Amino acid sequence: MEKYIDIIINSFTGYARYLWHEITHPAWHNYFYYLIGVSLLVWALEVIRPWRKNQAIIRKGFWQDAFYMFFNFFLFSLIGYNALSNVFVELFKDFLLLFGYQNTAAITIKSWPIWTQYLFLFLLADFIQWAVHVALHKIPWLWKFHKVHHSVEEMGFAAHLRFHPMETIIYKSALFIPLTMFGFGISDMFLLHAFTILIGHLNHANINVNYGWLKYIFNSPGMHIWHHAKQLPKEYPQGMNFGISLSIWDYLFDTAYVPHSGKDIPLGFEEIEKYPAQFHKQMTEPFERKG
Repeated sequence: MEKYIDIIINSFTGYARYLWHEITHPAWHNYFYYLIGVSLLVWALEVIRPWRKNQAIIRKGFWQDAFYMFFNFFLFSLIGYNALSNVFVELFKDFLLLFGYQNTAAITIKSWPIWTQYLFLFLLADFIQWAVHVALHKIPWLWKFHKVHHSVEEMGFAAHLRFHPMETIIYKSALFIPLTMFGFGISDMFLLHAFTILIGHLNHANINVNYGWLKYIFNSPGMHIWHHAKQLPKEYPQGMNFGISLSIWDYLFDTAYVPHSGKDIPLGFEEIEKYPAQFHKQMTEPFERKG
């Protein structure tokens, strides 16, 4: 028990030092300034070439989305998630030790060329996240948390990171065991995460990008806008276009839906006007019992 208490204490102090170092030491591999840089870049594209020209630069929900970006990226870890995740990792290792396993990596691919390792990591992680995203829409208690993300009524880059922090727990829990089984660690995730942030920002931005035939591989703003449609088609009553970075999974599993330009379609979900607008109420709403 003392070991886990030490992990919790060290996790709090360690992450606080890490975050302070990130803020005070700008660098190319610095998540804090990478997030700011990518956000400013994509925001500039929205200003220069907006898809919905009548949408304000400071759109509805902009500042709340900006807060969500930093809360989900940094503050949530600072106030407890980092400590809990470190305890979970240690518990998982101790569990494996009961069966004589000292290493979580069950399948090694370190002998592969480095580019194939990263390609495999990208494809595996993106497919897992696609599957989790489908579950967030189709399992009622998970949808309660995912509704926060779909409470966006005007799309913009910062809407990408408007989500309930419980989603962080769900996604990372689903990713942890498969990725560690192949020997991937946190350091391997930097390039993947950086690319995912860029694609996610672009997909939610008020821009339109013609990917040509690449639209069958990569997700795009024109495809993702339909994922946020308020009125869902009869053939997809629980949603469609679940891709994170890639669209290929939606085309493979018949969940792709782009009937025409979704430039001006209403966004959200039924009775969104009754959904709480305040951050603290959005955090507690999934836990409330409905009468």
